[in-house]
Amino acid sequence: MSVQAPSALVMVRPHSFSPNLETAADNAFQSSDDRTPDQISGAAVTEFDQAVHQLQSAGVRVHVFDQLQGQDTPDCVFPNNWFSTHTGGHIAIYPMFADNRKRERRWDVIEMLKRDYRVQDVIDYSGLENDGLALEGTGAMVLDHVARVAYTAQSNRANPVILERFCTNFNFEPMVFLAEDRSGSAIYHTNVMMTVGSGFALVCLDMIVDSRRREEVVQRLEESGRHVIALSHDQIAEFAGNALELKGRDGLVLALSARAEQSLTQDQKDRILQSASLLPIAIPTIEMAGGSVRCMLAGIHLSHR
Repeated sequence: MSVQAPSALVMVRPHSFSPNLETAADNAFQSSDDRTPDQISGAAVTEFDQAVHQLQSAGVRVHVFDQLQGQDTPDCVFPNNWFSTHTGGHIAIYPMFADNRKRERRWDVIEMLKRDYRVQDVIDYSGLENDGLALEGTGAMVLDHVARVAYTAQSNRANPVILERFCTNFNFEPMVFLAEDRSGSAIYHTNVMMTVGSGFALVCLDMIVDSRRREEVVQRLEESGRHVIALSHDQIAEFAGNALELKGRDGLVLALSARAEQSLTQDQKDRILQSASLLPIAIPTIEMAGGSVRCMLAGIHLSHR
């Protein structure tokens, strides 16, 4: 089992998919089109099933759960925000920012993990929602599982008190920075601008506002043996930062959207290919919700029973 790259995932099939109106205020990546709600939902399910097929064909184990019927959970396809798993048998459950995202948490997922994997404890931070606090999992944090660093862009979805508590409980060092897009809006989730793989890191350094902090981020990544591949604002807009390295049948693969892969330069691809193959997945409808392939993948960093 690779420490950084999981070989198994949890994914949630969305049956009533739509861009989430409750998150539109601070998620500049959301969009819309002229299709009917049924057409959009149908397209999202087709894209989801194709993504599962591609991941399984690459040798990644995928545990698929269907969206719970009768619940208003338009972002349920992005389960990485409400829980994460960690080597040693640990699970974290997170408080969410938008009210309808709080309904995405489901105990059948946790029970499956306890049944199929070795789980020692579950630390549940979700009660802090009652105080208006949120830390949206591996969307808010990009975790270096090797060097134990939690890279975190400041936002209302990454409360510093919960971040400090998580890092203490799970033995990570928080590395917090302010990141903004060209319009000066805060980046809502760190994982849209940054990916940490085993041998490389994709990051839009230009989005990190403080130049000294920018240098510190590069230094920490390089100290951990990563080649830093700088992404542009335009590439971030194409979701090039929203990728996840996985352990497949034939080695490491980088799962990202087809749109993201097309935005990369040949030099950037060549540098990634030194340690991982590319697995582009076409999800244009799902990307309307403001997240991409990485957001769909809740990595399992647990030992299988």
